[in-house]
Amino acid sequence: MRIPDGVRKTVNVVLCLAAVVAIGWSGREIWMVWNNHRQIDAACGGLVPAGRVLDLSEAGGTITHRVLDEGSFDPDTGIPHDCEIYSTEAGERAGTSTGIRWFFTGQMGVLPDGQPLIADAPMKGPLGIRSRTTYPPQPLGGDIAGRVTDSSVTVQLPCEEGTAEDESVRALWARAELMPRRGGQVSGHDRAVLADTAVETANNLADRLGCAERLPDAPDEVPALAAGPVPAARAEGTCAWYGKTGLADRSPYPDEVVESRTDGLAWHESCGLVLDFGRADRVYAKEADSHDWLNSPDTPGEWFVSLHTYAGPVAESVGLTSTDDGEIAEPAVPGKAGRSATDPIWWASSVCDGRPQVHTMTVGRYSYARLVASRMEDVFRAYVDDVTTRRHCTDAVLPGHSTFRADWGTS
Repeated sequence: MRIPDGVRKTVNVVLCLAAVVAIGWSGREIWMVWNNHRQIDAACGGLVPAGRVLDLSEAGGTITHRVLDEGSFDPDTGIPHDCEIYSTEAGERAGTSTGIRWFFTGQMGVLPDGQPLIADAPMKGPLGIRSRTTYPPQPLGGDIAGRVTDSSVTVQLPCEEGTAEDESVRALWARAELMPRRGGQVSGHDRAVLADTAVETANNLADRLGCAERLPDAPDEVPALAAGPVPAARAEGTCAWYGKTGLADRSPYPDEVVESRTDGLAWHESCGLVLDFGRADRVYAKEADSHDWLNSPDTPGEWFVSLHTYAGPVAESVGLTSTDDGEIAEPAVPGKAGRSATDPIWWASSVCDGRPQVHTMTVGRYSYARLVASRMEDVFRAYVDDVTTRRHCTDAVLPGHSTFRADWGTS
C-alpha cells in the first residue's frame, strides 16, 4: 500500500524529532556518568574505583563530593585520608531537605600510622545499648586480610618496599563504607561491591607507593554477618575455646558469646563473653547481700568479658587506657604483660610468624569486675592459649598471678 506523501513527511518529522530527543537524552546520560566518575576521582585522588562506587544501591542520580580540606589529604603524596561521596538518590530515599545525602566513604592509609588502638573500656561491652542483637565483624576470607562489618569492608596489604613522605611503610590499608542506616546490615550485593572496592583501592594505593604485593580478587560472595550473642555451647569461632572450658555452666561466669570466624590473616579478632539478663540477675541475687558495692544489672550484656587480639603493625600502638584527647595513657607493650593501674584491663603478648601480637581482656562493668577479678586468670590464660595455638605463636607472656585482684585505681 502506498503511503501518501503528506503522511510520509509527518512520520519522517516525528522520527527525526524522536532521534533528536534520544540523542539529547543519551548525551545527558553520558555527561552524567562522566561527571559522576569525575566527582569520585576528584574526591578520592583517583584511588577508589569510581565504577564500583556507582554500582552501590544508593549511587543513582547526581553524584557530588565533599571538597577536601587541608587535613583531608597528604600534601606530599596527594593521597587522601578519606573521601565522602553524596548522591541525589540517597537524598531522595532519606527525604533530606537538601535533596542529597552522604552515602559512601572511602578511606586509606599506611601502617604504622601512629594512631593508637585503645582496649575496650569497662563501661563499653560487646552488645549495643539500643538492641541486644549485634553483628560482630567477620573476616573477609579469600586469602585476603580483611574485616567485614555491618556497613564496611577493610583490607590490609603488606608493603615492606613502599615509601610515603620518604618514610618506609610496612603495610597499607583501605576501607569502603556505606553510611549505615539504623539497625541491620547492608545487602549482599552492596557487601560484595564494598569488598571489590576496598581491594581495588588497596591495590591502587600499592601502585602509588611502589609496593611489590597485590591482593587477589575479593570473593564473589561475602556472607551476611551472623547475629549474636549465642549460647556458649554453640560457639564455633573465636569463642569456641570458652565453650570447651565448661565455665559457662557455672556462676558467676558469662553464659553467652559474641564471636567471629577464625582467620589466621586477621590483624584484629575478638571474643565477647556476656551474661544473659537471667544469669546476671541470679548472680546479683546471690551475691548482693555479702557485697553491698555490687550494682544490679539493668540490661542484657551489661556484665561482660571482652577479649581482643591485635597482630602486626597495629599491635605496636595498643593502649589499655587513653587520655581525654585520645592519646595512649597506658601502653600494652609487645613482649610484656600486665594490668592497667586504673581499670580492670589486662594484656598479654606473643610472637606469631615473626610479628608481634597483643592480647587484651576487659571486664565490665566495674562492680562485676570487682566480683570476678580473682577468677579471670584462668579465663585469660585459656583465651591466649587458644589464639597462640591456632596461630602457631611463640614467646607468650602473660600477666602475673598477683595482677588478678580488684585493686585497680587504689595506688
